[in-house]
Amino acid sequence: MASNEEDSKKVPELLRRPQNRNTKRIFIAATRQNDGKTTTSLALFSALRERTDKVGFIKPVGQRFIEVDGVKVDEDSVLLDAIFNVQVPMEAMSPIAIDPTFTRRYLENPDGHEFLVDRLCRAFDRAAFQKDYIIVEGTGHAGVGSVFDLSNAHVAKLLDAKVIIVAGGGIGRPIDEIAINKALFDRMGVPIIGALINKVEPSKIDTIQKYCDLALRRMGIPLLGCIPKYMELTEPNLAQVVDEVGGRWLNGRSYGSTERIKRFVMGAMTAKGFIDYFEEGVLIITPGDREDILFAALAAAAVAGDKKALSGILLTRNVLPHPKVMDMIAKTKIPVIICSEDSYAVASRINSMTIKTQPTDTDKIPIIRSMITANLDMATIIGTFAEADTLPSGQI
Repeated sequence: MASNEEDSKKVPELLRRPQNRNTKRIFIAATRQNDGKTTTSLALFSALRERTDKVGFIKPVGQRFIEVDGVKVDEDSVLLDAIFNVQVPMEAMSPIAIDPTFTRRYLENPDGHEFLVDRLCRAFDRAAFQKDYIIVEGTGHAGVGSVFDLSNAHVAKLLDAKVIIVAGGGIGRPIDEIAINKALFDRMGVPIIGALINKVEPSKIDTIQKYCDLALRRMGIPLLGCIPKYMELTEPNLAQVVDEVGGRWLNGRSYGSTERIKRFVMGAMTAKGFIDYFEEGVLIITPGDREDILFAALAAAAVAGDKKALSGILLTRNVLPHPKVMDMIAKTKIPVIICSEDSYAVASRINSMTIKTQPTDTDKIPIIRSMITANLDMATIIGTFAEADTLPSGQI
């Protein structure tokens, strides 16, 4: 069987490498989309900041981006900078943005690969300048990006990074997927620090910890920890709901955007049936002509006084209440939004939402920070970086 070194010669030649050979680099990969790379990056960044203030961040290849001062920047880079003030130029933290036609343009002109590599390496050197550690957040599993010759495994090799693999909760599926990802990282000669099992049901954490540890040991991969599923991290705020359903605000936008939605209730019962559901964290989904429900909500708000009767009302099918009812709503602190879809379609959309942490999610940040302290083996992570890992300048 060919060795890793022999096998790595079969992959596209690495055209150049970063000049920085001193900064310790940790590459965060995942077995699937939305397994928790960004949350892990945030938590690990916070943990490293407690050891040194010289921590950098880069997301070499980003697929979800926004424009900042005319530059396409991955939204995760914007998030991390907003929370931690990374003190790295934004364009250096997000050098390559994959827009909808990027792949087709590359396949038509693959000669642009050298330019992409050069851009990535220059950005890394800026992001890692005078840093003790730098977190490199990948994009999906080890093979994502292969179509334009910059898979996560390729980028990790290019940057001489060591990898942490994040997988979803469970035993069989995550272990199988970690094995697949390990094979590609091994092929590229990329060392793996360990694996993290994320979003584990709290009642199953001891069992999953035990058997994932046994399975990963057989693969030569340390289990770095099991992170329990925190419901607070899966709850959207009302602004995210508005974006998801294509809605618009009728009342309370200035104070309702950050309202955390813990559950939603469909307007399929009588107004009397809603009495027990009027509480903070609840979103009522109802057609605008169910004025009996709206009057019940108004009455609940009046009784609640300074407390919150509920966290919002979502009116469906673009049906507006009577103008006088709207005037009454405007005098309350109840956030109200409206959208064109029916109640069932809206509920399905909300139920299947992928919740990404936002800079405004100040209530989530302490939870994310505490995750590492309580559940991740930082000693193993730090212990993988010895002085011998620092390569002489220019060595490849």
